Amino acid sequence: MIIEKDVDRILVSKSEIAKRVKELALEMDEFYQGEEVVLVCILKGAVTFFSDLVRSVSFPVQFDFMCVSSYGSGSVSTGDVQIKKDLSVDISGKNVLLVEDILDTGNTMMALIELLKERNPKDIKLCTFLNKPARREQPIEADFCGFDIPDEFVIGYGLDYDERYRQMPYIGVLKREVYE
Repeated sequence: MIIEKDVDRILVSKSEIAKRVKELALEMDEFYQGEEVVLVCILKGAVTFFSDLVRSVSFPVQFDFMCVSSYGSGSVSTGDVQIKKDLSVDISGKNVLLVEDILDTGNTMMALIELLKERNPKDIKLCTFLNKPARREQPIEADFCGFDIPDEFVIGYGLDYDERYRQMPYIGVLKREVYE
């Protein structure tokens, strides 16, 4: 792939991803024990993870999607949370599981969870594929987490830089010269 020239190194391989997604699904199956859950994919970055995850869980699910942004075309969160696509289902009284690509500062997710709590769900849980605790600014942790990663700019498996690199089947570290 031409885009692979921009990858400094592979952080999480395709096989490691597949193994961890199955493990997360088992954790969720045990937690929800057959209860129905509204799985909310946070677009666009979580779509690949979401797709693999929903095919691996065994409890009944409804799908929905939200598009929330605080990055624009940059590599650092602006802190200004914008909801570009809201839920289309009523979550009142329902178990809700937010499926996110990466938990970084926590600013976006904290704002989103506060917004969704106003809609009276039975429960809200967070599943993040990647967790970057070194950058956390809010007291938020994922209920289900794929991988803890260092404070590096990562791409692939749905994660992008300026809408590129999402299709790579692994998590790679983007070369600094690409985004600086």
